[in-house]
Amino acid sequence: MRNEDGFVNRLKQRGLSQEQVDFSLGALRELERHLETNGESLDSLTVDMLERYVTRLMAESKNSMDRLIALARYCHFVKKNDVVIYLLSLIQSVDVLPAISERLATFVGEDVRRKIFKGIKMPSLGSPQEDYPPLTQKIVERMEAGLPIETCREILTWNYHKVPLEAFKEMKERFEKAKSIDKFLADEHGRFVRELAGHMKDGTLWFDQEITPTVLEFVKNNPEVNLGVREGDKIYALKFPYAPEQYLKEKNPRMKRYYACHCQLARTAVRDGKPNISPTFCYCSAGYEKIRFDIIFGEPVEIEVLESVLKGDPRCRFCITIPKGKMK
Repeated sequence: MRNEDGFVNRLKQRGLSQEQVDFSLGALRELERHLETNGESLDSLTVDMLERYVTRLMAESKNSMDRLIALARYCHFVKKNDVVIYLLSLIQSVDVLPAISERLATFVGEDVRRKIFKGIKMPSLGSPQEDYPPLTQKIVERMEAGLPIETCREILTWNYHKVPLEAFKEMKERFEKAKSIDKFLADEHGRFVRELAGHMKDGTLWFDQEITPTVLEFVKNNPEVNLGVREGDKIYALKFPYAPEQYLKEKNPRMKRYYACHCQLARTAVRDGKPNISPTFCYCSAGYEKIRFDIIFGEPVEIEVLESVLKGDPRCRFCITIPKGKMK
């Protein structure tokens, strides 16, 4: 295994216990042995190779979140960014539909939840992305058929990836110290550009995104990307594309929407043109934008999806209403 000592040190720096370190090394050695039987190696690891390995793990009931996270950490350490992105897509997919099911039960009751999810079999961890859109389509169609559209949007506008609220604490502190909303938004955009520039220099991912000079220039020239720009009592925000370099180069409208889309439960439907998922589902994406502003302003904000790839737009764009009394 290349630079095992360096990887162990990285894990310990991140606060992992010795037991977790040992598990990570064991998971990597199992993968390494599997690759060697096929004349391959960790150094030559590709997405296709790992897809085959994950399929084998699922067949042997050996797939687990801890195992995938361990592999993702190693691939991040050795900067195999395309493999990291693939692993993150598996990790981020599996919990969203169950979380929507739970929120439905809380919001409209168990009977309604049971009706909407009747016959729905949740994909297993590691399932290909193509397994999700047919289920997403059916769930949203049933929600729209049985509930008012505003209720559907409210249910979907939620923190389904369970981003810890503490993640926005420093941002809220900067907002409280800022002289105006405009100054705060401009400063946050500058901070975002500098953060991306650091990832570009280091060759590391920003979440799921690979940062290139073209991508960095795109963000510099688009102040709506990240938190957004204020007009009156509204803030307009653009979603950072999921695959920004490919998005900026792509000419085919459908593939451009595919590269824009972050949603692992819908994006292959964007690519393939089927199944046709209602754009109401994009309020799930609005949930992340909303939670940041909920924290910043100290109360729930109203958010509207103005543009989305499921509506046929080449990008996702949101409008956040500044709560009364919060303008400065």
